[in-house]
Amino acid sequence: MAEEKDSEGTEALVAELHKKIKEAFEVFDHESNNTVDVREIGTIIRSLGCCPTEGELHDFIAEEREMLLGCLLPGVEEEEPTGYIRFEKFIPVMTRVLVERRYRPIAEDVLLRAFEVLDPTKRGFLTKDELVKYMTEEGQRALFLVR
Repeated sequence: MAEEKDSEGTEALVAELHKKIKEAFEVFDHESNNTVDVREIGTIIRSLGCCPTEGELHDFIAEEREMLLGCLLPGVEEEEPTGYIRFEKFIPVMTRVLVERRYRPIAEDVLLRAFEVLDPTKRGFLTKDELVKYMTEEGQRALFLVR
């Protein structure tokens, strides 16, 4: 009985995830042909609440390239990559990412500590010039100050 309830809960969760993935995918399916440009994948993943770095996103696409782009389908010669990802290829990969809770956002307390490091005078804010300086000159290195 408990297993049946767990199975129903899991099915409901997966159905809800599929609905969210489809909605996010459709925003970037400009031709309404169930495909999106591979360059939009990062935006789609982030719109689903995941926060991969650019490096993680690059690694993700490289790792999942075969599945996402359909380059080496079982029993089929290598296809010419089109640079577009089909929805039916994307949904199982993205479902797995969401179920595994990959690319979770940085915890609020870590972000707060990062801003405290960047705000040594304890004003409680950063000026536009300070933020531009940190983002352009320091980049991700500034985040490592608090880790």
